[in-house]
Amino acid sequence: MRYADAGVDISVAQETKRHIAAMAGKTFRRGVLAPIGGFGSLFQLDHHRWRDPVLVASCDGVGTKLKVAFSTGMHSTVGADLLNHCVNDILTQGAEPVFFLDYIAMSKLDPRVIEQVIGGMSRAAKQAGCSLIGGETAEMPDVYAPGEYDLAGFIVGAVERRKMLDPRRVRAGDILLGLPSSGLHTNGYSLARKLVFGVAKLGTNSYVPEIGNKIGAELLKPHRAYWPLLKNVLAHQWVASMAHITGGGITGNLPRALPRNVRAVLELGSWPVLPIFRYLARLGRIERDELLRTFNLGVGMILVVPAKDISRVESELKRRREKFFLIGRIERAARGKPAVVYSGALPL
Repeated sequence: MRYADAGVDISVAQETKRHIAAMAGKTFRRGVLAPIGGFGSLFQLDHHRWRDPVLVASCDGVGTKLKVAFSTGMHSTVGADLLNHCVNDILTQGAEPVFFLDYIAMSKLDPRVIEQVIGGMSRAAKQAGCSLIGGETAEMPDVYAPGEYDLAGFIVGAVERRKMLDPRRVRAGDILLGLPSSGLHTNGYSLARKLVFGVAKLGTNSYVPEIGNKIGAELLKPHRAYWPLLKNVLAHQWVASMAHITGGGITGNLPRALPRNVRAVLELGSWPVLPIFRYLARLGRIERDELLRTFNLGVGMILVVPAKDISRVESELKRRREKFFLIGRIERAARGKPAVVYSGALPL
């Protein structure tokens, strides 16, 4: 017997990896010391640029958004989702993305699918200035269902120690500034899929008038990367802390960016809730608190900005023609766990 008789075709894997190496090579920045294909990937920080760098690392996946990609046959957006999600995670500590590695595994290698995934990932990496320097592609018969795969990513960034964001710098009187999301990003999909495909019985090509789009295309809108938008803001140290609104929604993620002696007061209605969230809320009769701890509701990143710097941040965002919303403030609170308090009503 040959390995291919057990369901693993080494020749297909080798050819696919050559295509991956070509796409990844277009993302290489100064510091990459070896091409794709070695047992380990090599990167050297520029010692002339970095004086006291701290490395910041994170890993994540795309979650059940992959199920929507499987249903539609559109795979390029989830590759970008993965990289952008990881970029945003390390951004909350002030880090610039440096390099990225991916892991993709499926029952039987499908070069067409893999090239879509890595193609989207490579384009996102180039936009973020992040080098895709390695990864793993695995063929695993009997582990994954035919036509499905799993995807994970690992990022390393760097930040000067004196410019690291630290929740301990947050003070009462600081302003909460929200940056818009493009949609669900990469969280809340298990509930969204249950409502859309289970309750409403829609197909991926079903047009939904309330959102003005086909539901599959709406659910595959890419996860935004905020690094290109915020790198100048971070360079000037105009932000005290940041929260990436992912799994757990605003309720679960904003406290991670706060110290113990304050609370965040958010004004509901101070930003527009995207149509997809209004549609899901009505479809599932979802209560306000459940919405706030499940979805980003149109806010993908929250900046905690000292009052003295808010005009500078606003000017920078306007210069880049970026929308933003003043969504709340920081108040003193009894010592204990960070808390988020809501006032007003969601515009559903």
